[in-house]
Amino acid sequence: MKKHILVIPGDGIGPEVTTWGKAVLEQIGTEYGHKFTFDEALMGHVAIEATGNPLPDETLTKAKACDAILFGAVGHAKYDNDPSAKVRPEQGLLKIRKELGLYANLRPIMLFDELLDASSLKPEVLRGTDILFFRELTGDVYFGEKKRSDDRNTASDLMIYHRYEVERIATKAFEAARSRNKRLCSVDKANVLEASRLWREVVQELAQQYPDVETEHMFIDNAAMQLVKNPKKFDVVLTANLFGDILTDEASQIAGSMGMLASASIGDGTGFFEPIHGSAHDIAGQNKANPLASILSVALMLEISFGLKEEAQRITSAIDQTLKDGYRTGDIADIHTEKSKILGTDAMGQKVLEYLSKSAKN
Repeated sequence: MKKHILVIPGDGIGPEVTTWGKAVLEQIGTEYGHKFTFDEALMGHVAIEATGNPLPDETLTKAKACDAILFGAVGHAKYDNDPSAKVRPEQGLLKIRKELGLYANLRPIMLFDELLDASSLKPEVLRGTDILFFRELTGDVYFGEKKRSDDRNTASDLMIYHRYEVERIATKAFEAARSRNKRLCSVDKANVLEASRLWREVVQELAQQYPDVETEHMFIDNAAMQLVKNPKKFDVVLTANLFGDILTDEASQIAGSMGMLASASIGDGTGFFEPIHGSAHDIAGQNKANPLASILSVALMLEISFGLKEEAQRITSAIDQTLKDGYRTGDIADIHTEKSKILGTDAMGQKVLEYLSKSAKN
């Protein structure tokens, strides 16, 4: 198999973690006889510094021509402290999602047993959790009209959805539920928001085409509570852009850390794969970042974009074995015991490569 992959390292710890995602891809390619070629491009704060544009035209051209994208993170503290900034790193991410038609964000909450103690939740509550989130990615308040009054004292963001936007992501979620445990929970706020009432109406209509899938509707506030109270009750969770952003960050605590969660943004063309953590400038350049979410994003890329399920499972198994043998980055170390062998970003990435090699020999 020949595939061309665009790496967009981005800001903060992005370059540190994507280095190891790329390294894993290269090793898988060598072992299985796949030819993966790579290119790099700028996006986010580094792109603003270099070109004045968070998504340069060159990056977008490369993105449209590749087979898949491995992304790091965007963001910088200077923008967090300056809400009036008109050009922001996140604008690049929103634009590339729109330009590539990446309307579905898949976020699997995969729990490694070795990390049960890394979560703030009780192990007995967590054990057996396996959730796949479908977050709509190109609508909602992120893309609706934004206004600020002339006196700057009143502001509004339009929460907007069109029927087709709900239909296309809901269809993908139902299809995924059908291949899993046949349970789908659609999260909205239909008791208050008109956009949510449309959302629920469309999901109810589509549910009739999937009689084998048990469909439940839940308000966002209740879903947030149930996610920490009884996460095992969820299988596939379907929700809008804003709610999905919040719920999946909350769900990161089930896995022990944001550094363990991968994601895939897909539509009808090029897939976009990234860890859900941010740019984490407080630890950037210190060899402290957890590269496992980027490596797991590579596993998603291999399975979803290229159909290479065996190769994807090899990566997941290598990470599992790395954790079984006690290796941890600081964010997932068990501070209550002396079992953890704490590694930096590079050493953890190298360990995964070692376990990949060992599994090939076995």
